[in-house]
Amino acid sequence: MASPLLLGPMLRYVDEASASIWVETRADCLVSVHAEGRSWQARSFSVHGHHFALVEVDGLEPGSVSPYGIEIDGVSVWPDPDSEFPASVIATRAPGRRPRIAYGSCRTSVPHDRAGNRTHGVDSLRAFALAVAGGRQARPDLLLLLGDQVYADSTTKEMQAFIRSRRDIHQEPGRELKDFEEYAHLYQLAWSDEANRWLLSCVPTAMIFDDHDIRDDWNASLDWRRKMEATSWWHERIVAGLASYWVYQHLGNLSPRERAADPLWQRVTGRHDAAPVSVDLSAALDEFADRCNQDPHSYRWSYCRGFDGSRLIVLDSRVARDLTPSARGLLNAQELAWFDEQMQGGFRHVFIATSLPFLLPLGLHHVEAWDEAIAQGAWGRPVARVGERLRQAVDLEHWAAFQNSFQAVAGIATELADGDRGPSPLTVTFLSGDVHFSYLAEVERHNGSRIVQAVCSPIRNPLPRFLRWFSVVMSYGAATPLGAAAAHSAKVPDPPFRWKTVKGPWFDNNLALLQDGPDGLTMTWHTGVVEDGDELHPRLEEVASITVPAKRDADLSS
Repeated sequence: MASPLLLGPMLRYVDEASASIWVETRADCLVSVHAEGRSWQARSFSVHGHHFALVEVDGLEPGSVSPYGIEIDGVSVWPDPDSEFPASVIATRAPGRRPRIAYGSCRTSVPHDRAGNRTHGVDSLRAFALAVAGGRQARPDLLLLLGDQVYADSTTKEMQAFIRSRRDIHQEPGRELKDFEEYAHLYQLAWSDEANRWLLSCVPTAMIFDDHDIRDDWNASLDWRRKMEATSWWHERIVAGLASYWVYQHLGNLSPRERAADPLWQRVTGRHDAAPVSVDLSAALDEFADRCNQDPHSYRWSYCRGFDGSRLIVLDSRVARDLTPSARGLLNAQELAWFDEQMQGGFRHVFIATSLPFLLPLGLHHVEAWDEAIAQGAWGRPVARVGERLRQAVDLEHWAAFQNSFQAVAGIATELADGDRGPSPLTVTFLSGDVHFSYLAEVERHNGSRIVQAVCSPIRNPLPRFLRWFSVVMSYGAATPLGAAAAHSAKVPDPPFRWKTVKGPWFDNNLALLQDGPDGLTMTWHTGVVEDGDELHPRLEEVASITVPAKRDADLSS
């Protein structure tokens, strides 16, 4: 008999005294969490025939580690007594403990057998899960997933089989996702593997979307958006994509206080949790998703989390764009003002999590800035059309391609690093993914905080070898002076600072670990390696390591 627990449990927001645990169930039910002789419960709510619950666990001791179990309607469903994995635990934050964060982006959901590993490489998240379960890696304080956790536009054979079971795959949108039901199945494929499911049950997670959660180049430009809106299927896709993201990813990003202020969550909690009838959120959630797409100012997907002595700011770089040519920005004015407010001194480190790298390799930065300028008409209308086609053809839509936002954020980061916003942190560190190669770059500075960019991508979706060559050519070597010359010819303003790559690039499937220690910020990148043909139990291997020293006059070291 199938378990009434369909997906999860997933440990989401955790602080010193509380934790949020998310589940998807097969039917309307009462979900209970049991730990340390106590219990907490929540009634499920439904969206398009799917049932979810988020249980808020409170009153925990700071720094405690508590094994927990899940019951549905009084029947134990987690942990599985036959599981080979350790007990799932809630580990609350301990005052004074410096953060240890795992992060990465871009993960496709294919089987973990020989065929899947041959085409997509070993899932580095799964290799990490096995290492933690086996005691070979310490459990991090947070797993930060920086976009493309699901691919709505580039589906696997397993996903396509599900699509064929319910509609004609030769009709638009073809092999791409169509509605909430298909998103729900895609999340099941992404999060139901036994090892990853265990990891997500006992490591707090924070998430943010990127383009493939909806579609490649999502909101690259006004021209791109108009093309999508002219199709017969886009409206249903964007509504389903944002609605499913709110349920599966965003809801757990919020603290209990933030969640209590969310209008949709208020509909769920407007009746007593033990009430016998669940709330159907379908119509309200679809209306909300449609409104967010039409009016990005109506809701904020970005959020901020505090650690002892450090701050993490997670930025929405997709919905919050302003695509109006005269005010084009990767962050609209309202979102930029919010970010400005969060960028304050007095922290040991300030981490800015943005799915798109803020500091691309300089060559690629100049090319993207040049392309934006000509697409905006710097060389006339005929060339503008060429610039737009180029932008969409080769994904020239990162921060560099939104110069207004790049210059503004660079100025804010510099002020923070210079101590103009309160005591300067040791580092201002951008954490990113998206580009399918990993590297670490640093801004060339002689005083104040270090400004660094640490990229980890992909978790499991490597670039074909010919695209790796293309990425290197576009990013490094002759691309830097040639790109700068092209940008100058289009009257693009110079960046307010220069930066250089100090580690990388490399193209392995990776998961990165960031550890704040007494000597500085140590970052390591790890990949999974199959040994002796054992595809299901890959070994976790370190690919690269670097320490950003706590002292300003020290060099970065491997």
